[in-house]
Amino acid sequence: MSHPIIQAQPPLEFIPPAFNPLLLRGCQQLLPLWLKYCTSIADIQAENVETLVELYRQFQQGKIRFLMAFRHPNTDDPYCMGHLVWRLVPQVARQMGISLQYPTHFHAIYDRGIPLWAGNLVGWLYSQMGGTPIIRGKVDRLGLRSARELFSTGMFPMTAAPEGATNGHNEIISPLEPGIAQLGFWCAEDLYKDGRSEQVLIVPVGIQYRYVEEPWDGVDKLLSELEAESGLQPMYDGSKEQSLTDSSTSSKHTLYLRLIRLGGHLLAIMEDYYSQFYHKNMPQGAETKELSERLSALLDVALQVAEEYFGLSPKGTFIDRCRRLEQAGWERIYREDIKDFDSLSPLERGLADRIAEEANLRMWHMRLVESFVAVTGKYVQEKPSVERFAETALLLSDMITRIKGGNPFGRPQLGKQRVRMTVGEPISVSDRWDAYKGSRRLAVADLTKDLQTALQGMIV
Repeated sequence: MSHPIIQAQPPLEFIPPAFNPLLLRGCQQLLPLWLKYCTSIADIQAENVETLVELYRQFQQGKIRFLMAFRHPNTDDPYCMGHLVWRLVPQVARQMGISLQYPTHFHAIYDRGIPLWAGNLVGWLYSQMGGTPIIRGKVDRLGLRSARELFSTGMFPMTAAPEGATNGHNEIISPLEPGIAQLGFWCAEDLYKDGRSEQVLIVPVGIQYRYVEEPWDGVDKLLSELEAESGLQPMYDGSKEQSLTDSSTSSKHTLYLRLIRLGGHLLAIMEDYYSQFYHKNMPQGAETKELSERLSALLDVALQVAEEYFGLSPKGTFIDRCRRLEQAGWERIYREDIKDFDSLSPLERGLADRIAEEANLRMWHMRLVESFVAVTGKYVQEKPSVERFAETALLLSDMITRIKGGNPFGRPQLGKQRVRMTVGEPISVSDRWDAYKGSRRLAVADLTKDLQTALQGMIV
């Protein structure tokens, strides 16, 4: 079960990076065992590692500063980045006859919210590995200052996920946040002011997961469980059940019909939920509309419920609205306006706790939306691969788990996976410096767009 927040908390403290080389060595040695026994990853292969080897060589020679901007479809992505930089880069460097200084490592920019659900130990671990946190949804001056300093003066290159969060899709990239591009220009600005000649680069890194053996039976079993939990009767009785160990057209068609049926059923339940208990007017004739239209309308309504409580206007994309809601909730839970909790009277403390508890409950609506911001409604229809079936079914599983009050991060594993990583061509930030001086907003937008295009081009 998840652990609901029922008490007000002191302000979130900044977790300063405190690189510990002994801990890094320990993590490097433990990573293969962690991948084998604690993840579904069976193998990690990478393309164009030679490019990264050369970048590390130039970084260690003081010629460049760079940030690796990696795709973020899965919570296992940081382990893949560790394998790439700690193991594959030194391995390929030896094959190329290039001597790199130990360690090849990176300063990771991570979401300050991760230690809140993963535990304080994770925050300590990220700090000891040289990582620096950022609070999403607001101008986190301390976090931005730390990331900016590390980019220009840190011992290692940087890594960050420009999508800001996982979206559960191997073949859809969420709109990128502009912070990565802005950090790149800040680094170029800092180097220029210090009279330094290093070039600043952003390196796109693609990550895709593929099942070693297509888990059609696993998808079938998961759909059966979701159907039962949502009150749906099976589409066919046991005597007619067919094996899904193959990927025949009939098997895919049956699964697709079940997936669409389940999605429509869940949408109807949630539409009625928001209509009945939150007095929201859902679109007329919803049952005749495309699933994608119904889903978009439902996500909008769910965000409205939270926004109305927090007094926020529905501006921007779903992702923008989620970020603002997250920050509004945190402001009511992690109270910067309370200087001394011990000085509060029991009554004042009780009221603060009620505010925190209700804020956490209202953020629940935002968490539901956050899981579905990349869902198109036609993802499986356009390409009925087992990966797309599995990704969609797992997102529905996450939704039902959240509704039941469980922890969606403990999602089921449908089978072992191979990971394909691709190191893209570096994008020069320094070459865009004049454009940035002319129009900062336009230069950041153009760089963000080019990075999105590069990451999209790595999807196969």
